[in-house]
Amino acid sequence: MGVSQRIQTAIAGSSWIRRMFEEGAELKARLGPDKVCDFTLGNPDLEPPPEFKEELLNLARDPRPGLHSYMPNAGLPEVRQVLARHLSRLHHLEFQTDDVILTCGAAGALNIILKAILDPGDEVVVFSPYFPEYLFYADNHGGVAKVVETDEHFQIDLNRLEAALTPRTRAVLVNSPNNPTGQVYDAKTLKELGRFLIHHGGRHGSPVYLVGDEPYRRLVYDGLELPSLFAAYPHTILATSFSKDLSIPGERLGYAAVSPRATGRGELVAGMILANRILGFVNAPALVQRAAAKLTGVSVDVTRYARRRDLMARVLTEAGYEFVMPRGAFYFFPQAPGGDDLALVARLKEENILAVPGRGRGFGRAGRFRLAFCVPEAAIERSAEGFARVRKALG
Repeated sequence: MGVSQRIQTAIAGSSWIRRMFEEGAELKARLGPDKVCDFTLGNPDLEPPPEFKEELLNLARDPRPGLHSYMPNAGLPEVRQVLARHLSRLHHLEFQTDDVILTCGAAGALNIILKAILDPGDEVVVFSPYFPEYLFYADNHGGVAKVVETDEHFQIDLNRLEAALTPRTRAVLVNSPNNPTGQVYDAKTLKELGRFLIHHGGRHGSPVYLVGDEPYRRLVYDGLELPSLFAAYPHTILATSFSKDLSIPGERLGYAAVSPRATGRGELVAGMILANRILGFVNAPALVQRAAAKLTGVSVDVTRYARRRDLMARVLTEAGYEFVMPRGAFYFFPQAPGGDDLALVARLKEENILAVPGRGRGFGRAGRFRLAFCVPEAAIERSAEGFARVRKALG
């Protein structure tokens, strides 16, 4: 047998998603991409801001030696310093250079965080619906993902959370704006969450870390401002990336940041830096680190995503689908007519519309499906009749 039992189990748990993507690729190859409305992948289609490309060109022409060499595992010190200053302005706390670690995307940040804090059997609370990789990330480091349901509006249910916390709870993972729902947790909820975690940590003699996954921080709508996780709770660790706000997911650049108020933050940062090396990341890409350091105030044009969100909302509303309007990111998570998300996704495929079911290892919420609206407006408009036919057929 070629692979381990753990990997066999993981493959089996996610194989239907893989098959769906493969079938979608086959459909586009057969019919042509312009005949298929593909809402499966959260892959930003906007080009990076012109400032990013200009900075890359400047760096490519830079004659100084050593620009592509190894560096400290935490990343280039001058880039970490820039990000620490950026975080200080954003969160009104005094971040130091040593509080920031450059990583291979937000995924790399989450993995070094969990590697540093988990012992075998420790629990990581994950709110459902969730980004499916969270379950694998916890398992990567001997942890156990403990799923806690959100309410009907996909907001944190503190009563359910309180019932789920145990002496083995080591971290609570929060993703806001959320993938797959597009929802945002408000400041009041986060402060209440912080009080819960302070009380729980006091009872058991060690802090529970609040881990924030925020790659969509700048992708919010209707004038919304995302509240600070660092203000809500002292033992907070941030994982984020430049993938969405600069539209460079393939460049794999993110960072982790530890709150200046966290107890024992020096040891925690040292553990995360070691994890960056021994997990094989070594360091984040050098060229993109230097480019991103000049662009902390730059992002893609979020109004374009806002227009697509409004267009998708109109298409779904006119077709009769029920959903909670996303307040950030670029996803809808509607109810599946008839309640069977697999059947709904299969029926949409007959209309050349590709979506992702919500159940199981998808997003942990059966009866719903995810649509990514980071696609051209023409594709959203083209899908309208197909969505309406499927809704009518399923009653």
